[in-house]
Parts: sequence; C-alpha cells; structure tokens
Amino acid sequence: MNTKDAKSGWSRRQVLAGAAATGLGAGLGSWAEAAAAAGKPVNIIWIMADDLGYADLSFTGQRAFKTPHIDRLAHEGLFLRQSYANSAVCSATRTGLITGRYQYRLRVGLDEPLGANRSVGLPPSHPTLPSLLRKAGYRTSLVGKWHLGEGPDFGPLLSGYDNFYGIHTGGTDYFRYRQGATPGTASALFDGNKPSDDHGYITDLFTSRAIREIESAQRDRAPLFLSLHYTAPHWPWEGPEDEELSATLQNMQHRDGGNLETYRRMVLSLDAGVGRVLQAIERLHLTRDTLVVFTSDNGGERFSDTWPFIGVKSELLEGGIRVPFFLRWPARIKAGSRSEQVNISMDWTATLLAAAGGAQDPAYPMDGLNLLDIITGKAPLQPRKLYWRFKAAEQAALRDGDWKYLKIGRNEMLSNLAYDERERANFAEKEPARFAAMKQAWADWNATMLAYTPDASSFQNIGADRY
Repeated sequence: MNTKDAKSGWSRRQVLAGAAATGLGAGLGSWAEAAAAAGKPVNIIWIMADDLGYADLSFTGQRAFKTPHIDRLAHEGLFLRQSYANSAVCSATRTGLITGRYQYRLRVGLDEPLGANRSVGLPPSHPTLPSLLRKAGYRTSLVGKWHLGEGPDFGPLLSGYDNFYGIHTGGTDYFRYRQGATPGTASALFDGNKPSDDHGYITDLFTSRAIREIESAQRDRAPLFLSLHYTAPHWPWEGPEDEELSATLQNMQHRDGGNLETYRRMVLSLDAGVGRVLQAIERLHLTRDTLVVFTSDNGGERFSDTWPFIGVKSELLEGGIRVPFFLRWPARIKAGSRSEQVNISMDWTATLLAAAGGAQDPAYPMDGLNLLDIITGKAPLQPRKLYWRFKAAEQAALRDGDWKYLKIGRNEMLSNLAYDERERANFAEKEPARFAAMKQAWADWNATMLAYTPDASSFQNIGADRY
C-alpha cells in the first residue's frame, strides 16, 4: 500500500506507476474492525460521470486544470488504479452495473449504446442493485441518466428505484431538456413519471436534487442508495455559460463544435457538483458511515485525456475501457489507500450488496466478484479474467492477469500490461501458445453469451474505421 497525508498531492509518476501495494490491510487496525462490528447501515452514493477519460482528473494526470473535489475522494479514501468499465460505451456498462452480470446476457446489453428502439430495455422482472438494496431496507434514488429503456414498459421506477429525477435516454442538451424542446437536440427531464419544468444547467440541477435526496433520507432515518449519474462531460459541448450556444445546435453529437476550453469548464462544473454533495454529507454528519464512489461509465471521448493509455470511447483499447475509480468510506477504509486490484463495473453490484448486508438473487447469478474483503484489507488481491466484445469493428478483448488479448477489425495483438500499458508492444509472435490459448478462451466465453442481433446498434467513433 502506498499512502500519503490526505492533504498532500500525488505525483503523476506515483499515480501511473505499476508497482503499487498488494493489499490494504496495513494500518487499518482495530478501529476499522470496531466500525464494522457497530452494525450501522452504510449509506451508498455512487457518482458516475459520462465519457470521462482516465486522466481527465488532476489526481490521475490532468495537467491543464485541477479537480480538487473529486481528487479529495482519492486522498481521503481508496484509489483503484486498474478499474474497468463493462463496455466502451454507456448503456452497455449500465446494464452490467445494475445487474452485476455481463451485459451480453440481456438483449438490452447488446445495443452499444441503446438507441431509439422503445421495444428494448431492462426487464422489470430482472433483479437489480437498487431492487435488492430496497429489499434490505434502503431508500433507493436515481438522479441523472437512466438509459436502459423508456416507458411504459421500462424505466428506473420499474427496476428498483423509489425515486427518479433525470433523463431516460442517452443524453440531453444541458439547457434545453424540457418537454417540447427542439426534436433531435434534447430529451425531457423527468421528476418521477412526470416531465419537470425546472430550468438551469443540468449538471447543477442533478447536484441540487442529489443533495435533496440525501437530506430526505436523513430526515426519514433510512439508509440511502443514491445513484448520481451525471451526463457530464458527454456531448453536446456546453459549459455553464453557454445557454445561448445551445439554441443554435442542430444535433446532439455536436460534431461541429467543442474545444478543450469548453471541455475544461464542463469537467470543472462536474467537480464543483461533487464538492457540493460532499459538503452536504459533512453538514449532515454522515461522512464516516457513507460509502462514496466516483467513476465513469466508459473511457473518454474526443476532448478527453486518456494518458498513459491509447484508445477512446467505442474501442476496447485501454483508453476506451479503463476508468478512474475512487472510493471513500472512513469507517472501513483508511485515507490515502491505493490498490492494484483489477476490477470491473459489475463487481460493484455484489460488493455494494455485501457492504449493505443485502443478498443476491440465486436465480440470477452474478458474474461480478464481491471485492468487500479485498478493499477493506481482509483478503489478498485476486487474479481476474475479464472479457469484452464490441460489435463495431468486430472487437474482442480478454484480460487474464497482466496479459491482454485484443482484436479490432483485422488486427490482433497480445499485450503485457505490466510491461507496456500503451499496448504498443505486440507479443503475439513471441508468445504464440499464450496468444492462441487466450484467443480460444475468448471464443469459448463468447459462445456462452447472446449473439448480437441484426438490429443491435453499435457506436463507431471518429477514426475507428482505421482498423
């Protein structure tokens, strides 16, 4: 374990170096055990950015600006450096996260991302992280982006959430999101099942509602599971001062706009929102027994920084699936902790259930690993085999220990990530037996998953056709 005083910074070299601790047990001592034995229900706040690159935060390497509030979670908690999204695009990752299973087991997970097909969504009959936590006595709320199917057949209130304030679709204009907005540029903001008349920069609205949910749970004396799923810094490229610009947009993807300065302002607004949430937790004296996670749903988009990795959203290169991941839980995890445990979005379904004392549904076995004992220092790191696929460019990936098999289009390679995280050194010819075995292992795994349907969408980023 590498630790520093919570007020001190981490150098870029320290954050990116591969030779970190192999466990988290040292220094936790009897105080963590006492906290665990106290039996007080933990509040869980899962904060997820949208399309945030690995190095878009100053803690993970951003050099152009600072993100002190998000960084604070790393300084005061645990940094898991080898964290992955379930997919290189949003709704597929969200399927894996909410179910704890590979998204390829469900039709909704085959879309990359889910588009306008209103016949596809997360089945309300499928157990989810919020529905299982609700059974354990939690108040469950989603603020922000859902993107797992639209009503009347699908929606967050049908899949375990008691409360919802946000958008059902994959994105929205940051100012024009009210019912009747220009078609093609916005999706409606909902409060429960009804469109909302709220107005303002949507990142700020999500922050304010998240704080209200925390306050309401505190008044009701109920343990809280809050999913705070920001749309930032997903396109369109609009900072808090760009309301006039939003009136000129012709399409959501905003191919003719955006720059590094606008992206900076979007990320800083996100960081300020996280700061407001942390202040509310402190004001209500909930810090010690609240588990706060910050991460992203996939790798970065066109203005992101993914150093030291290559690749972006929609690619199974490390830059498309490696995400920042910070976890703060003062009752159980020492400030300044760091771990090299390889993990993926769907692991946290089982982990958070275990932290809350909830139970999995045996009829829907999870593919994710319960990491609770690992992150609290009671168990050593576990080797992982993680699989991905992506319809666009016929992509496939398998991480097995430090080795990674990757296929994009006609190109295949074998990387050793402990040796070269930029995936430039191809060991396929030097290690032919390993290459063949990993390729076969991926094929065997893939045969157990649903096949892509002809109508399943798949997003191909600019430049992805180079494969």
